[in-house]
Amino acid sequence: MTTRVMIVDDQAMVRAGFAALLAAQSDIDVVGEAPDGAQGVELSRRTQPDVVLMDVRMPEMDGLEAARRLLSPPPGVTHRPRVLMLTTFDVDDYVYEALRAGASGFLLKDAPPADLIAAVRVVASGDALLAPSVTRRLIADFARQRPATRGKPALRLKALTERETEVLTLVARGRSNTEIAQTLVLAEQTVKTHVSRVLTKLDLRDRAQAVVFAYESGLVAPGE
Repeated sequence: MTTRVMIVDDQAMVRAGFAALLAAQSDIDVVGEAPDGAQGVELSRRTQPDVVLMDVRMPEMDGLEAARRLLSPPPGVTHRPRVLMLTTFDVDDYVYEALRAGASGFLLKDAPPADLIAAVRVVASGDALLAPSVTRRLIADFARQRPATRGKPALRLKALTERETEVLTLVARGRSNTEIAQTLVLAEQTVKTHVSRVLTKLDLRDRAQAVVFAYESGLVAPGE
Protein backbone atom coordinates (compact mmCIF):
# COMPACT_ATOMS: atom_id res chain seq x y z
CA MET A 1 0.00 0.00 0.00
CA THR A 2 1.39 3.40 -1.03
CA THR A 3 1.40 6.33 1.38
CA ARG A 4 0.48 9.66 -0.21
CA VAL A 5 2.55 12.51 1.20
CA MET A 6 2.40 16.29 0.83
CA ILE A 7 5.17 18.70 1.90
CA VAL A 8 4.45 22.22 3.19
CA ASP A 9 7.55 24.38 3.78
CA ASP A 10 8.52 27.91 2.78
CA GLN A 11 12.04 26.86 1.75
CA ALA A 12 12.12 25.51 -1.80
CA MET A 13 15.33 23.56 -1.23
CA VAL A 14 13.86 21.82 1.82
CA ARG A 15 10.75 20.85 -0.12
CA ALA A 16 12.82 19.56 -3.03
CA GLY A 17 15.17 17.59 -0.79
CA PHE A 18 12.38 15.96 1.20
CA ALA A 19 10.39 15.23 -1.96
CA ALA A 20 13.34 13.55 -3.69
CA LEU A 21 14.13 11.46 -0.62
CA LEU A 22 10.58 10.29 -0.07
CA ALA A 23 9.73 9.75 -3.75
CA ALA A 24 12.65 7.35 -3.98
CA GLN A 25 10.82 4.98 -1.59
CA SER A 26 8.69 2.35 -3.29
CA ASP A 27 5.89 2.70 -0.73
CA ILE A 28 5.69 6.54 -0.69
CA ASP A 29 4.18 8.84 -3.31
CA VAL A 30 4.73 12.61 -3.03
CA VAL A 31 1.49 14.14 -4.30
CA GLY A 32 2.21 17.84 -3.81
CA GLU A 33 4.26 20.68 -2.35
CA ALA A 34 3.21 24.08 -0.98
CA PRO A 35 5.22 27.14 0.23
CA ASP A 36 2.89 28.22 3.04
CA GLY A 37 0.05 27.02 5.24
CA ALA A 38 -2.78 28.59 3.26
CA GLN A 39 -1.71 26.97 0.00
CA GLY A 40 -1.00 23.78 1.90
CA VAL A 41 -4.58 23.56 3.19
CA GLU A 42 -5.98 24.23 -0.29
CA LEU A 43 -3.69 21.68 -1.94
CA SER A 44 -4.42 19.07 0.71
CA ARG A 45 -8.14 19.39 0.10
CA ARG A 46 -7.52 18.73 -3.60
CA THR A 47 -4.94 15.94 -3.42
CA GLN A 48 -6.09 14.27 -0.17
CA PRO A 49 -2.72 13.00 1.07
CA ASP A 50 -2.41 10.45 3.87
CA VAL A 51 0.36 12.42 5.59
CA VAL A 52 1.23 16.12 5.51
CA LEU A 53 4.75 17.20 6.47
CA MET A 54 4.07 20.67 7.90
CA ASP A 55 6.73 23.27 8.66
CA VAL A 56 6.01 25.20 11.86
CA ARG A 57 7.08 28.71 10.90
CA MET A 58 5.94 30.05 7.51
CA PRO A 59 4.65 33.34 6.07
CA GLU A 60 1.01 33.96 5.16
CA MET A 61 -0.26 31.14 7.42
CA ASP A 62 1.93 29.26 9.89
CA GLY A 63 1.94 25.51 10.28
CA LEU A 64 -0.11 25.57 13.48
CA GLU A 65 -3.09 27.31 11.91
CA ALA A 66 -2.81 25.13 8.82
CA ALA A 67 -2.77 22.00 10.99
CA ARG A 68 -5.86 23.20 12.85
CA ARG A 69 -7.72 23.71 9.57
CA LEU A 70 -6.72 20.31 8.24
CA LEU A 71 -7.53 18.44 11.46
CA SER A 72 -10.76 20.30 12.24
CA PRO A 73 -12.21 20.78 8.75
CA PRO A 74 -15.43 22.73 8.10
CA PRO A 75 -18.75 20.93 7.54
CA GLY A 76 -18.80 19.05 4.29
CA VAL A 77 -15.05 18.33 4.30
CA THR A 78 -14.40 14.76 5.41
CA HIS A 79 -10.72 14.34 4.60
CA ARG A 80 -8.37 14.63 7.59
CA PRO A 81 -4.75 13.75 6.87
CA ARG A 82 -2.25 12.90 9.55
CA VAL A 83 0.02 15.86 10.20
CA LEU A 84 3.70 15.59 11.07
CA MET A 85 5.16 18.92 12.18
CA LEU A 86 8.66 19.90 11.00
CA THR A 87 10.76 22.30 13.04
CA THR A 88 14.35 23.53 13.32
CA PHE A 89 13.90 24.08 17.06
CA ASP A 90 13.92 21.39 19.75
CA VAL A 91 11.66 23.52 21.96
CA ASP A 92 8.84 25.41 20.30
CA ASP A 93 5.47 26.49 21.70
CA TYR A 94 3.91 25.83 18.31
CA VAL A 95 4.66 22.13 18.73
CA TYR A 96 2.71 21.95 21.99
CA GLU A 97 -0.31 23.57 20.40
CA ALA A 98 -0.03 21.39 17.31
CA LEU A 99 -0.18 18.25 19.45
CA ARG A 100 -3.28 19.59 21.15
CA ALA A 101 -4.81 20.32 17.74
CA GLY A 102 -4.33 16.69 16.77
CA ALA A 103 -0.96 16.56 15.01
CA SER A 104 0.58 13.10 15.14
CA GLY A 105 3.98 14.31 16.29
CA PHE A 106 6.97 16.30 15.13
CA LEU A 107 10.39 15.85 13.63
CA LEU A 108 13.47 18.07 13.66
CA LYS A 109 14.49 19.16 10.17
CA ASP A 110 18.09 18.13 10.76
CA ALA A 111 17.11 14.54 11.58
CA PRO A 112 18.85 11.85 9.49
CA PRO A 113 17.09 10.93 6.22
CA ALA A 114 16.24 7.48 7.55
CA ASP A 115 14.38 9.11 10.46
CA LEU A 116 12.23 11.15 8.08
CA ILE A 117 11.29 8.08 6.06
CA ALA A 118 10.54 6.10 9.22
CA ALA A 119 8.50 8.98 10.66
CA VAL A 120 6.25 9.10 7.60
CA ARG A 121 5.65 5.37 7.82
CA VAL A 122 4.96 5.49 11.57
CA VAL A 123 2.43 8.31 11.23
CA ALA A 124 0.80 6.76 8.16
CA SER A 125 0.27 3.51 10.08
CA GLY A 126 -1.90 5.39 12.57
CA ASP A 127 0.63 5.66 15.36
CA ALA A 128 2.16 8.82 16.78
CA LEU A 129 5.78 9.88 16.59
CA LEU A 130 6.50 9.90 20.32
CA ALA A 131 9.49 7.64 20.69
CA PRO A 132 12.34 10.22 20.63
CA SER A 133 13.26 11.44 24.11
CA VAL A 134 13.11 15.03 22.88
CA THR A 135 9.38 14.62 22.26
CA ARG A 136 8.80 13.42 25.79
CA ARG A 137 10.75 16.40 27.09
CA LEU A 138 8.69 18.79 25.00
CA ILE A 139 5.44 17.40 26.35
CA ALA A 140 6.76 17.49 29.91
CA ASP A 141 7.73 21.14 29.40
CA PHE A 142 4.28 21.76 28.01
CA ALA A 143 2.73 20.32 31.17
CA ARG A 144 4.94 22.42 33.44
CA GLN A 145 3.95 25.60 31.64
CA ARG A 146 0.25 24.70 31.68
CA PRO A 147 -0.71 23.13 35.04
CA ALA A 148 -3.18 20.26 35.01
CA THR A 149 -6.70 21.54 34.54
CA ARG A 150 -8.18 18.60 36.48
CA GLY A 151 -11.93 19.31 36.18
CA LYS A 152 -13.38 17.82 33.01
CA PRO A 153 -10.23 15.94 31.88
CA ALA A 154 -9.93 14.31 35.31
CA LEU A 155 -13.60 13.33 35.27
CA ARG A 156 -13.15 11.65 31.89
CA LEU A 157 -10.56 9.34 33.44
CA LYS A 158 -13.37 7.66 35.39
CA ALA A 159 -14.49 6.03 32.15
CA LEU A 160 -11.33 3.92 32.12
CA THR A 161 -10.78 0.61 33.86
CA GLU A 162 -7.86 0.24 36.24
CA ARG A 163 -5.82 -1.60 33.59
CA GLU A 164 -6.61 1.02 30.94
CA THR A 165 -5.47 3.74 33.34
CA GLU A 166 -2.20 1.88 33.87
CA VAL A 167 -1.70 1.62 30.13
CA LEU A 168 -2.43 5.33 29.59
CA THR A 169 0.06 6.22 32.31
CA LEU A 170 2.79 4.25 30.59
CA VAL A 171 1.89 5.67 27.17
CA ALA A 172 2.25 9.16 28.66
CA ARG A 173 5.72 8.26 29.91
CA GLY A 174 6.78 7.48 26.36
CA ARG A 175 6.72 3.69 26.60
CA SER A 176 6.20 1.64 23.46
CA ASN A 177 3.63 -1.16 23.27
CA THR A 178 6.44 -3.70 23.70
CA GLU A 179 7.73 -1.95 26.82
CA ILE A 180 4.22 -1.66 28.26
CA ALA A 181 3.64 -5.36 27.64
CA GLN A 182 6.85 -6.22 29.50
CA THR A 183 6.02 -3.90 32.41
CA LEU A 184 2.48 -5.17 32.89
CA VAL A 185 3.25 -8.78 31.87
CA LEU A 186 0.74 -8.75 29.02
CA ALA A 187 0.73 -9.84 25.41
CA GLU A 188 1.59 -6.97 23.04
CA GLN A 189 -1.69 -7.47 21.18
CA THR A 190 -3.54 -7.06 24.50
CA VAL A 191 -1.74 -3.76 25.06
CA LYS A 192 -2.76 -2.59 21.57
CA THR A 193 -6.36 -3.44 22.44
CA HIS A 194 -6.17 -1.46 25.69
CA VAL A 195 -4.64 1.55 23.91
CA SER A 196 -7.41 1.44 21.30
CA ARG A 197 -10.09 1.34 24.01
CA VAL A 198 -8.47 4.26 25.85
CA LEU A 199 -8.50 6.37 22.69
CA THR A 200 -12.13 5.46 21.99
CA LYS A 201 -13.38 6.11 25.53
CA LEU A 202 -11.58 9.45 25.82
CA ASP A 203 -12.43 10.48 22.24
CA LEU A 204 -8.76 10.95 21.36
CA ARG A 205 -7.29 10.59 17.89
CA ASP A 206 -3.94 8.97 18.66
CA ARG A 207 -1.17 8.49 21.22
CA ALA A 208 0.02 12.08 20.88
CA GLN A 209 -3.31 13.39 22.12
CA ALA A 210 -3.37 10.68 24.80
CA VAL A 211 -0.05 11.90 26.21
CA VAL A 212 -1.22 15.51 26.33
CA PHE A 213 -4.49 14.43 27.94
CA ALA A 214 -2.66 12.42 30.61
CA TYR A 215 -0.62 15.46 31.63
CA GLU A 216 -3.53 17.90 31.47
CA SER A 217 -5.76 15.66 33.58
CA GLY A 218 -3.08 15.28 36.24
CA LEU A 219 -2.78 11.51 35.73
CA VAL A 220 0.94 11.96 35.08
CA ALA A 221 3.04 14.72 36.59
CA PRO A 222 6.17 16.18 34.94
CA GLY A 223 9.35 14.57 36.15
CA GLU A 224 7.75 11.29 37.22
